[in-house]
Amino acid sequence: MSHGIAGLELMEAAGRAVADAVMAARQPGAALVLCGPGNNGGDGFVAARRLMAAGWRVDLALLGARDALKGDAAVMAARWLGQVAELTPGVIADQDVIIDALFGTGLGRPLDGVAAAVAERVNAAAAYKVAVDIPSGIDSDSGAVRGTAVAADLTVTFFARKPGHVLYPGRAHCGEVRVADIGIAEDVLTIIRPRLHENHPGRWLRSWPWPEPMGHKYRRGHAVVVSGPLSCTGAAALAARSALRVGAGLVTVACTNDALPALAAKLDAVMTAPFGDLKAFRRFIGDARRNAVLLGPGNGVTKATRARVLATLDEAKRTVLDADALTVFAGDPQALFKAIGEEEVAITPHEGEFARLFPDLSDRISTASKAVRAIHAAERAGAVVVLKGPDTVVAAPDGSAVINTNAPATLATAGAGDVLSGLIVGLLAQGMPAFDAACGAAWLHGAAAAKFGPGLTADDLPGLVPAVLADLAALKGRT
Repeated sequence: MSHGIAGLELMEAAGRAVADAVMAARQPGAALVLCGPGNNGGDGFVAARRLMAAGWRVDLALLGARDALKGDAAVMAARWLGQVAELTPGVIADQDVIIDALFGTGLGRPLDGVAAAVAERVNAAAAYKVAVDIPSGIDSDSGAVRGTAVAADLTVTFFARKPGHVLYPGRAHCGEVRVADIGIAEDVLTIIRPRLHENHPGRWLRSWPWPEPMGHKYRRGHAVVVSGPLSCTGAAALAARSALRVGAGLVTVACTNDALPALAAKLDAVMTAPFGDLKAFRRFIGDARRNAVLLGPGNGVTKATRARVLATLDEAKRTVLDADALTVFAGDPQALFKAIGEEEVAITPHEGEFARLFPDLSDRISTASKAVRAIHAAERAGAVVVLKGPDTVVAAPDGSAVINTNAPATLATAGAGDVLSGLIVGLLAQGMPAFDAACGAAWLHGAAAAKFGPGLTADDLPGLVPAVLADLAALKGRT
């Protein structure tokens, strides 16, 4: 509105977008529009008017008194010539479509009273459910459910997705999310300058380390994956194969003597090297040609693991820390953060590991969104934080962050995290900046899993990488 677009014009465009989405999804029938006392309700009045004009049978129920409406919402209510019923659970009957225009992005408190009762009744109805901007009861910044929330089949939002559309549990309540153009100019983003984005190849593909015609394996980096003891070699093997698949020129699994035979039997193109004691380990990774190191998967929560992490960081290697390499610093995270220097480091915790390093930011204590918690953690650690889950957040120390949205549920399988950390270290070895490497790896991880479908195991993932790389290559130059 400060750029010269009237509020009524924006509201008319928003309501029209909702009505158009309903008409595209369903044949004319009976619609119920649930309107709240603010601008979201105003959008609902517009949608109701447009559906009625298109031949739909439309009922409308309002939370609060009609004469209490203010501003643009009051104007749109005056343009509605149909009846306005009082909002109660009883207005929900056998309608074909229910439009939720109760509360949008400005919801500041949990749903209660009649609004909560109506939301529960909506969820139980067989109707096709459409939410205006965001389902009522979902916090648009965090995706949290405030008391209770509508579970929509379709959400029509405006200009851009909000964090609550892509962070769980809000994402599960939104159904399909359709972004409508209501006349807001793209250059508004240059003023807003958002630091949080949805992960997409357009954000990092320009820095992807494609092979060069005159290149050779030594120019494509040498990644080291540190293995655990004999009983835990599978994690390192998965990570190493992934690093090689994503393009690292050489990959070596560094291991204790007892693990060497098992690893040598598992791996062909990946090399193996026993390192002995800490002094020998430091000498091994000290070689400048070995430029990226992954520690943690299957390493064990031991003093030796902690010592190897600190030695690696002291050698200023590009580093990925996962699993046990994070847990060994539980209770003393500052020792890890202090050791992280100027070199690019990525840490890849799930929520449990995150809580051990950042107890005050854990999802059990903090009410901040997952994205905000990851950003604060990255600033504190001085490292890229990959906070894993179905809505993985990748955050950089400078406050930039992305939310990954392409991970299928099939990735919830043992070893999938080891593959992700292997992809990151493989990209780091090739010189990709740590934030871009983590974003690209998270997207690649999800895309590879989606290509396989049901029945996925972590063993399948490295072999799926080439097909996704081919898709990325096809995008190159158009992104």
